[in-house]
Amino acid sequence: MTILVIAEHDNAHLKVATLNTIAAAAKLGGDIHVLVAGSAAQAVADQAAQAAGVAKVLLADGAALADGLAENVAAQVLALAGGYSHILFPATAAGKNVAPRVAAKLDVAQISDIISVESPDTFTRPIYAGNAIATVQSADAIKVITVRTTAFDGVAGQGGSAAVESVEVVADSGLSSFVGREVAKSDRPELAGAAVVVSGGRGLGSAENFKILDPLADKLGAALGASRAAVDAGYAPNDWQVGQTGKIVAPQLYVAVGISGAIQHLAGMKDSKVIVAINKDAEAPIFGVADYGLVADLFQAVPELVEAL
Repeated sequence: MTILVIAEHDNAHLKVATLNTIAAAAKLGGDIHVLVAGSAAQAVADQAAQAAGVAKVLLADGAALADGLAENVAAQVLALAGGYSHILFPATAAGKNVAPRVAAKLDVAQISDIISVESPDTFTRPIYAGNAIATVQSADAIKVITVRTTAFDGVAGQGGSAAVESVEVVADSGLSSFVGREVAKSDRPELAGAAVVVSGGRGLGSAENFKILDPLADKLGAALGASRAAVDAGYAPNDWQVGQTGKIVAPQLYVAVGISGAIQHLAGMKDSKVIVAINKDAEAPIFGVADYGLVADLFQAVPELVEAL
């Protein structure tokens, strides 16, 4: 049994989500190969080769893969798929863009967002916004799987010595083209992998008021997040959204400020190790999952907390 993990990267650095996905693959018990599909991505392949548990790295390096277009990456995966029993993607925006295309072309059912591996053909995954856990068994010859990265501790990024093998690159499918990319630059940690997250909700009232969280995040070395309500209201950018329709996070510390705790938000952060909630409504659902709750006016409590830190 050989497993293929699709690496997530930016053509220069291997993303941490790949190490979590390798950890899930390791529980299947077979040889693990990692596909790095990109352009001028030798450095990424070298990083993947050092990951613990990886037997081989396949490097598909070509212009058609430079921008990670889902159609081209899917075609590259399909060109290799026949040699594998399992194909694993991180359940990130990129992974969830490519995996369904691969599953459809292989005519198999995608197994989405797994949180545990029970056996090579049986997995668990959350349903109903995490309120129930489904056990899913697949009889498909090739299993296409997306992995909830927060459910698996990543393997060590150093210590491995896998061989890097170049593979033939697929031609451009011509189905899509890259127009442009606007990348938000920040000195803060990446939200999905941050050890500490400070999130704001609709209770902050405006985009200007949202800035009250900056000093707290600075003190804690935290990433900033937001509820869907705050994002929809324009208080925070879309890529800060935490929840079922945003990013799934599980930091060591999650601070929820002015967030009521709707089910869709809780689904994205309730696996955090320690949850702190600040809300003036004592009946807010967020207090049901919080380890520490403060019923207070956030505009008074947050500056006081910053001062105390």
